[in-house]
Amino acid sequence: MPKPYTPNDKWSRRAAAEGFRARSVYKLQELDERYHFFAAGMRVLDVGAAPGSWLQYAAKAVGPRGMVLGIDFMPIEPVASNVRTCVCDVLDQVALEKELRSFGREKFDLILSDLAPNTSGIKDRDQWRSIELSRQVALLAVKYLRSDGVVVMKVFRGRDFDQFTHELRSHFRSLKVASVKASRDRSREVYLVCRRENQ
Repeated sequence: MPKPYTPNDKWSRRAAAEGFRARSVYKLQELDERYHFFAAGMRVLDVGAAPGSWLQYAAKAVGPRGMVLGIDFMPIEPVASNVRTCVCDVLDQVALEKELRSFGREKFDLILSDLAPNTSGIKDRDQWRSIELSRQVALLAVKYLRSDGVVVMKVFRGRDFDQFTHELRSHFRSLKVASVKASRDRSREVYLVCRRENQ
């Protein structure tokens, strides 16, 4: 039986003590330590970036020569000089593509997504909505991720999970499924780490 939800758990307290905006930063840190997808000078897109803890980590990881774009439908407080943010709904393809074009013509080296639906408590519905959000991220990756680039996205496991990963394998040469320690005990979330084909 899962443990009860504790809003001020050890990860939240650690994030506050270390100056991060959310506990989710430790999920990204663990994934990066495992798969080493960051490098200095990268162009990074963070989808669903609010409140900005992944932007904080990415800004440091890519360094002053890198650039990070954070997108969310909620405003994000300024992060660093190498981070730009914009308010945009990932499901609004027209507005989203306009923002991405304004960031420059070069493709991204890395696309991140910690997107999750507003949960209803109905597991199958929430899982399906998680898959639909991640499909939008995958479409972005197919269009805007450079050859051999990496996309990291959160997905809820459930009935549609295997079908979705099967779809992804037609666009990416490798796909890893990872659980992370900072996920809540009751969560069904996993992260997919996918690398594009060399083109």
